[in-house]
Amino acid sequence: MKRFIFRFGLFFFLLYGWLSSSDAVVDRIVAVVNQEIITLSEVDKLIGPFQEEIQTKDRLERQERVREVYRKVLDRLIEEKLIDQEVKRSGVKITSKEIEGAVEEVKRQNGIGQEDLEKLLLKEGLTLETYKKEIEKRLQRMKLINWNLKVETKSGEKELKDFYQKNIDKYRSNEVYRPCQIFFLVPKEATQEEIREIRKRCQGVLERIKKGEDFGKMALLYSQDTSAKDRGDLGYFKKGELLPDLEKEALRLQVGEVSGTIRTSLGFHILKLLDRKGGNPPCEEVKERVRVDYYEKEREKALQQFLSTLKEKAVIEIKL
Repeated sequence: MKRFIFRFGLFFFLLYGWLSSSDAVVDRIVAVVNQEIITLSEVDKLIGPFQEEIQTKDRLERQERVREVYRKVLDRLIEEKLIDQEVKRSGVKITSKEIEGAVEEVKRQNGIGQEDLEKLLLKEGLTLETYKKEIEKRLQRMKLINWNLKVETKSGEKELKDFYQKNIDKYRSNEVYRPCQIFFLVPKEATQEEIREIRKRCQGVLERIKKGEDFGKMALLYSQDTSAKDRGDLGYFKKGELLPDLEKEALRLQVGEVSGTIRTSLGFHILKLLDRKGGNPPCEEVKERVRVDYYEKEREKALQQFLSTLKEKAVIEIKL
């Protein structure tokens, strides 16, 4: 089934289609925000999109990841509660014309008509009126945020060039990168105790590297990959050719930098980025992209400042 995605500049709100956690939940209060409560069931309803972050065979690691995800979702709900409270205090109003316009935009983006929309809503257990009330609430939030965000839309050449230099990797084209690795295999039949022991060995090697020992020598001695004979050198890769978890970490590294311990379905890895090649277009060629990205970054900073101000004035009690 198609998901409806509402786009408003910097913000992307999934209006429904959340997956529920498979774990049974006994409802209870997990936070009080200015005397308004947030329940565990509210948090649980929003866990679905984070299921991939939770998946791991290690029971203790999974428990820690679950705690992190629940806290992340709770933080979001607290922020939404604070915004909704501010909406009430400020008397933000949304017209029926704005709501209808938003509904039309959802239909346009998803290539569906009114009848299709109502059928999809029905499958989700929603009526059109309930859906419109949800849209109204989100439009109120956006209007309040836009009222309070003070972002300078005109940026000077210096600001844009500085932003481009700090984020130059984002504008690279035809990029290739050359990682090397130290790999510790986790057999499919490994017990939790054996997995912890393998992780410990991997962490021990990483600590030795941090203290100055040569990465290539450590790969030669300890890596359980065929690249060990080449001191861990994996050669050059284009984007999309390496395991996603490894590529994400490799592209985050600066040349010469060493990663932390990375867990994949195969085992534990330590990466070092040996080289990176790719075209860096002149700032002038990507100036409009840079300008949009710079403005979005400034909006994000302003939003976080606004939320911080709301939190400072609020009385928040967390019980999770």
